[in-house]
Amino acid sequence: VQLQASGGGLVQAGGSLRLSCAASGHSFSSFGMGWFRQAPGKEREFVAAIAWGGSIRNYADSVKGRFTISRDNAMNTVYLQMNSLKPEDTAVYYCAAQRYGSATYCANQYDYWGQGTQVTVSS
Repeated sequence: VQLQASGGGLVQAGGSLRLSCAASGHSFSSFGMGWFRQAPGKEREFVAAIAWGGSIRNYADSVKGRFTISRDNAMNTVYLQMNSLKPEDTAVYYCAAQRYGSATYCANQYDYWGQGTQVTVSS
């Protein structure tokens, strides 16, 4: 599985962005998908995840109520809608895939990673 993240950019605080992660290959619907981010000088952190069946979604406390993860299996794509963005959301955002994943928080349980897309939120 190859993952291609897109949709990052520069936005003012309070604004919105939607990230997309397109997957190549077969059986996308059997993968749990996650979004992680890494800010300069910080460790990679969990943002959101959706289970392979789509019924379970998990979010980091810092983004609950502002971010929404969703998936479109027909398009082999997972999305991260980010609203009410804050400067502390600035980071490189990565998507990841875990076979039959159940929306896990743990980065080391993911099997495939995309290249990342930069999100910058100005104050």
